[in-house]
Amino acid sequence: MSDLRSPGQDYFQSKWWKRKDVKQVVVIWIIATALIGYLSSKIQVIAMGNPASETMENVIHLITVFTWASSPVAGFVAALALQALSQKRHHGDNPPPEADHNISSSPRATAVWIIISALLCLFALVVGLIALQKDDQALLDRSAIHVNVTGQQWAWNYDYPGSTGVRSNVLHLPVDQPVVFHVTSKDVKHSFWVVQMGVKIDANPGYVTQTAVTPNEIGTFDIRCAELCGLLHAYMQNKVIVESKADYEKWLASQPDTGHTTWTAEGAIE
Repeated sequence: MSDLRSPGQDYFQSKWWKRKDVKQVVVIWIIATALIGYLSSKIQVIAMGNPASETMENVIHLITVFTWASSPVAGFVAALALQALSQKRHHGDNPPPEADHNISSSPRATAVWIIISALLCLFALVVGLIALQKDDQALLDRSAIHVNVTGQQWAWNYDYPGSTGVRSNVLHLPVDQPVVFHVTSKDVKHSFWVVQMGVKIDANPGYVTQTAVTPNEIGTFDIRCAELCGLLHAYMQNKVIVESKADYEKWLASQPDTGHTTWTAEGAIE
């Protein structure tokens, strides 16, 4: 009776783990996973700067977790590539004898890869949804202040509902107090990005989007547009000044009434 087993089945049923090339791949895989996970997470955290809110701290933590979760996959691909590139080249019209052990034709290997990929995707989905739910809690905080954010080519304006009609082109916020942003646009689509606070949300013309954050560091931080919005998109940036509650109230009281702000209970910006 002829043997109908596939090359992939032969590969799995043989003592494949004792092969020299497999052992080399495993060693390179472990080293590559550690290097990719450590360097990638550290470089990203350094590039993002010091967090100015718990939201940003959660973003950094989430990115670190996702980086380490995905590093075994990247490390495995790197290990296979390095192993293949470091081997002797085969010359001739026929494939080398070891090519008969083709793992790609193994149903077992395919099933393992699909299961691992599905588990990684499910992990990323669940952890991401938990982080989003935690970030949105400030939207329901009754002590939160509200700020209307209006984007237009190529500037941001901020109105402070409940004030005497104050408008500014530099955002002022009190430290350790939740703030809800009601974001819209006058012309094209923009994206409101408070860099060090981990806040980024679309500003759509004719529509109001909402996001919230609680600043926990006093200082001056960056605001940028994260959506390509025209010729001077790169210059659509300004600052947010986070100060003590007393300094914020003092600044708010010192501003003239511009008559710009109209606020409704539904949070609309008119």
